[in-house]
Amino acid sequence: MKLVTFKDKGSEKIGAVLASGAVLDFSAADGRLAVDMLTLIRQQDNLMPLARDAVAKASATAQLDAASITLLAPVPRPVSMRDGYAFRQHVSTARRNRGLDMIPEFDLFPVTYFTNHLAVTGPGEMRVQDHHLTRLDFELEVAIVTGKPLHNATLEEADEAIFGYMIMNDWSARMLQMEEMKLSLGPCKGKDFATSLGPWLVTKDELNIEKSERGELLHAAMTCLLNGKQLSNGNADSMNWTFAQILQRTSYGIHMLPGEVIGSGTVGTGCLLELNGSKITDNLWLKAGDEVVMEIEGLGRLQNTVVHVPERLANMPPELVGGTLPDLYGSSPSGEAGD
Repeated sequence: MKLVTFKDKGSEKIGAVLASGAVLDFSAADGRLAVDMLTLIRQQDNLMPLARDAVAKASATAQLDAASITLLAPVPRPVSMRDGYAFRQHVSTARRNRGLDMIPEFDLFPVTYFTNHLAVTGPGEMRVQDHHLTRLDFELEVAIVTGKPLHNATLEEADEAIFGYMIMNDWSARMLQMEEMKLSLGPCKGKDFATSLGPWLVTKDELNIEKSERGELLHAAMTCLLNGKQLSNGNADSMNWTFAQILQRTSYGIHMLPGEVIGSGTVGTGCLLELNGSKITDNLWLKAGDEVVMEIEGLGRLQNTVVHVPERLANMPPELVGGTLPDLYGSSPSGEAGD
């Protein structure tokens, strides 16, 4: 099922995309489904059978023209949001471009960091300020949403806890990221201004998923186009760490809840930092007016347009928001920004 959160006449609702392209309004199809996406996920044992029944019947009175509504992120307010580092091609290429050897710890365990679950956006405008636009980048990723609690999970439990998949664009302000990561506290302001999710949250039964001893593998082509030109091309099945392995590590010693979002990290060729460093593009960065379109097989098409928002505090001292342009491809490990 392709689940969506959308705005219709000022109200936020959830529903499903039908084969015809129309959107089924769950609240109009069955009053018991007049909930938000987190509630649907948390109460899936009771509500998902109702949702599937509503889709099967697809009452004409509950169908909306997709052009008449505004799609939001499928999970606009996740319980938490982490991002991973699962594609070796991206990690090794980004490090090589900075004169660094491949880090051996990559093969020992999967890693994630917390990003801002309060700055989630969906398709449409992606609003940024001046300092975001200094070396603004996209990152092509696939993300999962947990549907069950996890604690010290086995690989099997981790796979069973995955409710569905969606596209993630982990927007990155590289100048800010480079400056602050020298302090070894993570990406912080270089990442926390926006993460786009969408357009759908797709349940596993609709996807090409293969079981393996490392956990389930999603087979899905991944591309990104900038202003109509394809720059990125990869496949979700090239993840060197599966989502089950990531969830197993993440749930070690903690209790995870339904509704948490985990990103894969950037697929190989999936960002301008990597493409510029490999000389595939020439110092190319996003600017206001650019259109970024990400497509993942089975997960839809996430389209965003970069929009510049004037600074609220025009006279803010530059040292408070960043003002230098570090060398992105230098050899210093203290300036890493590989994801």
